[in-house]
Amino acid sequence: MNIVPTVIPGCFHIIPDVRHDERGSFVKVFHEEIFRQHGLATDFAEEYYSASHRGVIRGLHFQTPPHEHAKLVYCVQGAVLDAAVDLRRGSPTYGRHITLELSAENGHMLYLPAGLAHGFCSLGEPSLMVYKVTTTYAPNNDSGLLWNSAGIPWPVQDPVMSARDRQFATLAEFDSPFVYDGAAGARA
Repeated sequence: MNIVPTVIPGCFHIIPDVRHDERGSFVKVFHEEIFRQHGLATDFAEEYYSASHRGVIRGLHFQTPPHEHAKLVYCVQGAVLDAAVDLRRGSPTYGRHITLELSAENGHMLYLPAGLAHGFCSLGEPSLMVYKVTTTYAPNNDSGLLWNSAGIPWPVQDPVMSARDRQFATLAEFDSPFVYDGAAGARA
């Protein structure tokens, strides 16, 4: 796999070697030694997936300290426009975002360190996203940013989304508990 730094420190675009043959395809999504060599977390505590119809936006989500987590995301069916926003105070890219297309076809993944908000827009019908996270779900620390407040060029103007996601604070209103530590992650 090729691990490519993005403009956001500690956030990586992971491009696996997708093997194709007459049966279909095969993709390795995690290799402990390779992740460690690049300073990425290998201690995933929980894994889950979501299925989303075309035009659905989920996010922008994160967990606050002390339950913040690094996250590895990838799409195993359909395609999404995936987005991350840096929320770490003191980061050279605070408030900036990146987007990339993750799809079952390209096999690409995104690694997000703690302190980044994550969301995506489903481009397929349905899109199945898998998430690996380094801490377990903590309802009292589950939070987010308003989907359209960080300058992300979403491909839909009137997305299907949860009422909860429509009520998050804007990036400008958000008082971040995350602090950039000069390396890959964040500290509270």
